[in-house]
Amino acid sequence: MTTDEIIKMIKERKNLLGINQEYLAELSEVGLATLKRFESGRGNITLNNLLKIADVLGLEIKLELKKTNK
Repeated sequence: MTTDEIIKMIKERKNLLGINQEYLAELSEVGLATLKRFESGRGNITLNNLLKIADVLGLEIKLELKKTNK
């Protein structure tokens, strides 16, 4: 999954739940400026902050082995 896909999923989930950036930042305890930079694609986010955001939005982050063509 790419960063752009993660950002898109977060934005879609926020819209579905009717949560704006300010409220998400408050609920997740992630700085508003950090969230805005990440959602605009201009900044990186720590895994810890991404986990906090995902939790508030009812999402989870999974790591899986890549599928090979062999």
